[in-house]
Amino acid sequence: MGLSEALSLNRRLLAGLLVNLSASICIVFVNKWIYVEYAFPNMTLTLLHFIITGLGLYICQRLNIFSPKTLNPTKILLLALSFCGFVVFTNLSLQNNTIGTYQLAKAMTTPVIIVIQTVYYKKTFSTRIKLTLIPITLGVFLNSYFDVKFNFLGILFATLGVLVTSIYQVWVGAKQHELQVNSMQLLYYQAPMSSIILMFTVPFFEPVTGEGSIFGNWSTTALCTLILTAILLYQGEIYNFFYQSFLLTLNEIGILVKVLLFVHFFQFCSANIWIMNCLLADSEIAKLTHMF
Repeated sequence: MGLSEALSLNRRLLAGLLVNLSASICIVFVNKWIYVEYAFPNMTLTLLHFIITGLGLYICQRLNIFSPKTLNPTKILLLALSFCGFVVFTNLSLQNNTIGTYQLAKAMTTPVIIVIQTVYYKKTFSTRIKLTLIPITLGVFLNSYFDVKFNFLGILFATLGVLVTSIYQVWVGAKQHELQVNSMQLLYYQAPMSSIILMFTVPFFEPVTGEGSIFGNWSTTALCTLILTAILLYQGEIYNFFYQSFLLTLNEIGILVKVLLFVHFFQFCSANIWIMNCLLADSEIAKLTHMF
């Protein structure tokens, strides 16, 4: 590969990373806006996201962007269930907490994953990695203690979200290894299965007709906002496929998103929680630099 081709590739990669970084931050704020401003039903929004993801993957498959692999649905049923729980509980956490508390709680996913992999998969981690867990845990604890908008329901959903998300992420890695598939091939089955599960679950928790349902009398602005979340979500899935082989992967982008949200949260929230934001940001920056 010549120098000009390499520079062109790097520019495209950088552009893709910046677009995804912007989309990852925007989708958090847009989803929060949907919950606060329009009170859109949470599980219904998750179902729409799953359907959009499935349709997007189908389009990618038809365009030969990736090749699906035949899988036995029973082998990924638990993964699809955990996928539902992971997205539903994290969205409920976002709905019932401030964006700062929501993002700080998500940081506990890393310690929980390490505990799961250590206890059940007998994996070992370096001392440097273990030390980064101290400021993460301390920061989340202090934020919960000092949060002026603390509420039990929000913390409950955040805790469940962390637990289910950690289990889901561990299972995804295990299933990819077991079935010899990449993330897109696995999600190609996951998304439709999770959509079907939620289709039968939503009616027990949220209205399906009338006011407040997906078929309610939503304003044009609300519908445009929903379309925006679909675009942001689909862009993320495309990025996941095209850039999964590069060094700067989704995990590093996710860490950078956390750091930027911490900075935003610090600028707009009261000073009595600045310690927690600094602790979490420092630990995330340490992990980010350690990966390089």
